[in-house]
Amino acid sequence: MEKMCEATVNENLDNEHNPFPPQSQNGVDYVCDRSKIQPPFSVVIATLLYCAEFVSAAVMCSAYDESEDHVWLGLTITFMLVPAVLTQLTLTFIHRDLGRDRPLVLFLHLLLLGPVIRCIEALVIYFQAGRREEPYVTISRKIRLKKGQGTPTESEIGHSERKLAAHRNAFKRTAVIQAFLGSTPQLTLQLYATIQEKYRPAERVALIAITLLSITYGALVCSVLAIQIKYDDYKVRLRPVAYLCLVLWRGLEIATRTTALVLFSTALTYWVVPLGLVNLLFFFFLPWVKFWRKKGSLPENVEKNMSKLGTVVVLCLFTFLYSAINIFCWSAVQLDLADRDLIEKQMSWGRLALYYGVRFIENTFLVVMWYFFKTDYYEYVCAPLVAVQLVVCYSLAVLFMMLFYQYCHPCRRLFRHNVADCLRCTCCRRSAQPRTPTAADQQFTLPPDLTSQLGDCETALFDDVEVVD
Repeated sequence: MEKMCEATVNENLDNEHNPFPPQSQNGVDYVCDRSKIQPPFSVVIATLLYCAEFVSAAVMCSAYDESEDHVWLGLTITFMLVPAVLTQLTLTFIHRDLGRDRPLVLFLHLLLLGPVIRCIEALVIYFQAGRREEPYVTISRKIRLKKGQGTPTESEIGHSERKLAAHRNAFKRTAVIQAFLGSTPQLTLQLYATIQEKYRPAERVALIAITLLSITYGALVCSVLAIQIKYDDYKVRLRPVAYLCLVLWRGLEIATRTTALVLFSTALTYWVVPLGLVNLLFFFFLPWVKFWRKKGSLPENVEKNMSKLGTVVVLCLFTFLYSAINIFCWSAVQLDLADRDLIEKQMSWGRLALYYGVRFIENTFLVVMWYFFKTDYYEYVCAPLVAVQLVVCYSLAVLFMMLFYQYCHPCRRLFRHNVADCLRCTCCRRSAQPRTPTAADQQFTLPPDLTSQLGDCETALFDDVEVVD
């Protein structure tokens, strides 16, 4: 959990032969240059999505109140307030504001405006950076991958960059919480209400579009964080085409999955509840069963001065979020509660294939059940065409996923096997013997692990995710 954070660091030392950071004439180490600090785009995007979804849900609640739809009103308010409260608690917990004298910030959190004031703080830090010299906090050492070659790089980290790193870290977590604990049930509810009431008001269409964007962004954050955590020794960069592939993969996957669940719920309303509970409980208890089989001990670095009961509560909330993600899309990470980072860093093609294989069968089953038990609302809808479109869209999502891991993954050269190998089943045939090195492998030599010289906090705070590979 400590490594699920990001700081965009672009300042490489000009003189690689000089192991000491440059110093100014007055003896102060100068590092912070505003032109080299990336804007906090992730903070702004997460804040805009939070505000847009909250406002659109409030407008929709007003419409439900006027039409006296008390059931839809109560559920919409629930899915609006619960993620908003969790977002405030997450921001307060990460920034540790309870032990600091910041009454205005805490008051705005009580008003559910915490993300707004945090976003303003991040923008103020960014625009004020570089106006005066400041001592560097630490030096970030990473390995830069380019055309199969690893090059050690060093970057000086100033106070402004460190504060922006904390804000990015917090907003990435809140984006995932907002997406999968608020937007996904809200999207499912509004689609179900649209079919049941047989009309589409503009307020509901806007809310559906915003929640779909929020879920797609949350899934995108999960994918980027998974890469960042698994390859934390490397300076990871994603090309624009990689982001495009990720958006298409995640957008099609989530839209198809949500539509299949909603269609199934309109035909067999009472069966969708046990189906959702089975999925939720399976993914919730899976990490705990693995933890019990390993006979591991609880990690002690979740939070300082936290009791075992508090650690268990935090881990339960973490696994609940993990299970909520996996109900709608691939979480891109596997939990290991016995590990200090709580994440398995090994890539498992077998689990990936198993997840998408089972999910494809389940979605197809849901669509088939809807086709045979559909209501009269679909009398003027070509049901076979809808079913085929859903199956094709999910297949396209799987295709974009394979294209990403095969051609767009920033660390694909470090894979022992790629997607093509798995499709040819070479993993099974060569499991008993090591892979024969190719000419590219002989040319590629891993540089020494420079990040081992850093402390855990420094390595955690300054992982990079940028825009070219």
